[in-house]
Amino acid sequence: MATIDHNSWFEKGMTFAQYVEAMKVNREEVTRVYEGLTFSPEDLAVWNDVAKRNWRGIVLTADWCGDAALNVPVVQKIAEQSQIELRYLIRDENLELMDQYLTNGTSRAIPIFIFIDEAGEMKAVWGPRSPEVQDLITGMRSQLPAKDAPDFEENQKNVYRDFKQQITTDTAIWRTVIESVKAKLQG
Repeated sequence: MATIDHNSWFEKGMTFAQYVEAMKVNREEVTRVYEGLTFSPEDLAVWNDVAKRNWRGIVLTADWCGDAALNVPVVQKIAEQSQIELRYLIRDENLELMDQYLTNGTSRAIPIFIFIDEAGEMKAVWGPRSPEVQDLITGMRSQLPAKDAPDFEENQKNVYRDFKQQITTDTAIWRTVIESVKAKLQG
């Protein structure tokens, strides 16, 4: 991997407030998750420990992304509790950075959260989903007809609509994200 100047990418990014303000899709879902999220005492102890590291973060995302509607507000709230300032970059406007953080080496899946230290060195990367959310979407996709079926596109739209609805309203799913991010930050 080429040397990445994470500090300049961080400087380019929007704050959470700027990102939400610019949203044209999923603002309601992001706000619902952000406002509804709560942490356990154990979570807060981990976030307090992480705060001692003086990390920052870069988020590759897009407002149309269903996974971002869940993960952006969860990780933003974790970051706030952990004294991690996050900056947001729109994936398709920042492909040079995105292509350094492909999922499975091939996919520009988002959101991707890149945690860096004060020197700008990458310390942890999380995204695009918790394993449980991956299992959920894999199961939902397995119910789709073949791609060449006449009703494939309509069924796929419905699956993604139902997926986004479920992940942005089910607090048990939110907990899987908290636990997955916590494991990454503790690792």
